[in-house]
Amino acid sequence: MDFSWMAWTLPTALFFLTILSLLIGMGIWEYVSPGGNPRVGILRFETTRGDRLFVSLLGSAFIHLAWLGLGGPDLWWALALSVVYAVGVFKLV
Repeated sequence: MDFSWMAWTLPTALFFLTILSLLIGMGIWEYVSPGGNPRVGILRFETTRGDRLFVSLLGSAFIHLAWLGLGGPDLWWALALSVVYAVGVFKLV
C-alpha cells in the first residue's frame, strides 16, 4: 500500500498509536470490570469511562488541529497538552 499521500510524522504516528492503545486498554478494562463506573462531574450529568474517553479523544483532536493551524507541524507540545487535558477530563468530568 502506498501511504505517501499522507504526511506521516513521528508525532502523528504516536498520536494514532495512542488512540489505538487507549481503545484497546479501555476495552480490556470494560471486560475485566463491566459497568463503566458512572458518576456526575462538573458537567452535571452522568458519564461513564467510555464517555470520558470519547470527550478526551474529541478534545485531543481539536487541540491537535488548532496546533497545526496556529503553531505549525511540531506536534509534541500538542500531544503533551492533550495528555493534560485527558487527565483533567477523567478527574473532573
